[in-house]
Amino acid sequence: MSSSFGTLFRVVTFGESHGPAVGVVVDGMPPAIRVDVADLQRELDRRRPGQSALTTQRDEADRVEVLSGLFEGVTLGTPIAMMVRNQDTRPQDYEALREVFRPGHADYAWQQKYGVRDHRGGGRSSGRETVGRVAAGALAKLALATIGVSIVGGTVQVGDVVAAWRDWDEAERNPVRCPDPAAAIEMAQLIVIARDAKDSVGGVVEVVARGVPAGWGDPTMDRLDALLGADMLSIPSTRGVEIGDGFALAARRGSETNDVLEGGRYLSNHAGGISGGISNGADVVVRVAIRPASSIGQEQTATTTQGESTPLAIVGRHDPCICPRVVPVAEAMLALALMEAWLRQRALRGRDR
Repeated sequence: MSSSFGTLFRVVTFGESHGPAVGVVVDGMPPAIRVDVADLQRELDRRRPGQSALTTQRDEADRVEVLSGLFEGVTLGTPIAMMVRNQDTRPQDYEALREVFRPGHADYAWQQKYGVRDHRGGGRSSGRETVGRVAAGALAKLALATIGVSIVGGTVQVGDVVAAWRDWDEAERNPVRCPDPAAAIEMAQLIVIARDAKDSVGGVVEVVARGVPAGWGDPTMDRLDALLGADMLSIPSTRGVEIGDGFALAARRGSETNDVLEGGRYLSNHAGGISGGISNGADVVVRVAIRPASSIGQEQTATTTQGESTPLAIVGRHDPCICPRVVPVAEAMLALALMEAWLRQRALRGRDR
């Protein structure tokens, strides 16, 4: 099973949704970078469940334990192992699903691949696996900040409600994590309607990296946009990725979408900060489409392991919209992709820029 990504900045996550713990091992973190555990915890707090009435009410503190790789608040250049213990597990909520494949979930495909599965919340296919990604991404953010790269993100669409404004500070002031305060109110109302109907709703998350220098990435197979696409699509429930103006470019002409470089700066950013697979110095802009959560309380038709149809209404604690909690995950994956690109560039040219 593939539970790792990256080459020079290698990340391996571990753990199951209702097992003893989840976590990550990061190999390739440069030495002598100051790391405050509070900074790591802050990122995990943004992802953790139970933040508001709009998210799952699973009560997890998600307190990070750093097991190796740090000494007196500084990275050693050795592997950094981080663990978060699962505390509010309720495997009994899933006992009725031991012999049932849930609609929309990976249960059936997982069983066909491995011949065995953890029926407790999906095991490794659960979104709880992303705890390790966020912890690793927090390290990458700290490293990138030393050369002036910062990352922001937010929910820019829920259902048919679309954000018209980008105030990234505002994204952390509302439970939807939307950068448009007016749209945030409508998004929250839509999520509540879906929740009360025992249903779920999807949306779009946008993440932006500022301060990325020109020259990161590769013009052929290891294109920066290809690396970003692979990393983003590995996030559970992500069904699409676009960079810059993305799919909207298909309806336009070249005269409308070519980014003009003037005085060392681009006057527009339709390309989303990447030209020919290489960063061009503009903001790197990525959006991910998030499907509605599969676990809903409405009665659906499921299939048993014996191939029989059975009615199923999923009980337990689930997100009516996972976009607010995907935001820190997508930020983490952007940071991890950029960390890999940075280290490759440094190895190639012997410098950061």
